[in-house]
Amino acid sequence: MSFKITLQSSGQTFNATENETILEAALRQGMGLPYGCRNGACGSCKGQLISGKIEYNNVPLTGLTEQDSKSGMTLFCQARPVSDITIKVRQISAAGDLPLRKLPCRVIRIEKLNHDVLRLYLKLPSTERLQFLAGQYIDILMQDGKHRSFSLANAPHDDEFLELHIRHYEGGLFSEFAFNHLREKTLLRIEGPLGTFFLNEEADNPIIMVAGGTGFAPVKSMIEHARHKQLQRQIHLYWGARSKEDLYLHELACEWADDISDFNYIPVLSDPKNTDHWEGCTGLVHEAVLNDFADLSGYEVYTCGPPPMVHAVRKTFTEQGLAEEFIYSDSFEIAPGK
Repeated sequence: MSFKITLQSSGQTFNATENETILEAALRQGMGLPYGCRNGACGSCKGQLISGKIEYNNVPLTGLTEQDSKSGMTLFCQARPVSDITIKVRQISAAGDLPLRKLPCRVIRIEKLNHDVLRLYLKLPSTERLQFLAGQYIDILMQDGKHRSFSLANAPHDDEFLELHIRHYEGGLFSEFAFNHLREKTLLRIEGPLGTFFLNEEADNPIIMVAGGTGFAPVKSMIEHARHKQLQRQIHLYWGARSKEDLYLHELACEWADDISDFNYIPVLSDPKNTDHWEGCTGLVHEAVLNDFADLSGYEVYTCGPPPMVHAVRKTFTEQGLAEEFIYSDSFEIAPGK
């Protein structure tokens, strides 16, 4: 049994099989719907159910507020149609234009960037290349059928290797393996590209990027892509971390600030150590932006990293004049079972 899903804005239709979520069906058929974590937490896939009936998977829907539910909003990553439905959602054509692929790859190099971040370089077979947009992510497919998501840190044009930044989480399914057991030449399987967090190249608004921790990875991809394409846009990068050692590629960001016109780099430490001798900005990274920009109207904001930071950006930046449609986010939710 299948159900027809109609997009109200364009009239386009696609089908969902029984027990398939709206998002799964959309991805399978190349429809560009917004999404992020795919586990009901980030709210990126939120849209409105206009007609028809749906059911939810049995997971907490933390990305959906009580007011959202009252106004007919739903999370397409968890909602399964049980009849033909019509939905209202912002379509993203560019992401839907790229094929979703499963590919083998080999670990070529492992670098320890600081005490809890590794950089992995993965190489695809010589006849393969992964097309992706700057800011998207891939899934590493585990042998038990689970998957773990990591942003691509290399720019799309620099595709000889796929670059991932892996933060260590105690008990983390893949991060523990990566830090303790992964070796060069190991074979992995990946799926991608995934996500609708990517650089909007059609706009000319000045950009504010707010990254926390390894949220720097997709930002790195975007900045290097913008540099390669010679995009003439002002970019302000705010990178939040606890102490200086957590700014694991601080020197690279400083090089960008020296080499790229119209680029500003503002590192923000929430808990600097005495040994850091830090004279820069301190506190919460989103508050640093609010202190620097009294009016955020006219800007585009890209934010990625820990969920509390991403949620704070969404809440406070709109209160300071930023239109919600100009906030692009990727919330690094911890997968169930880590």
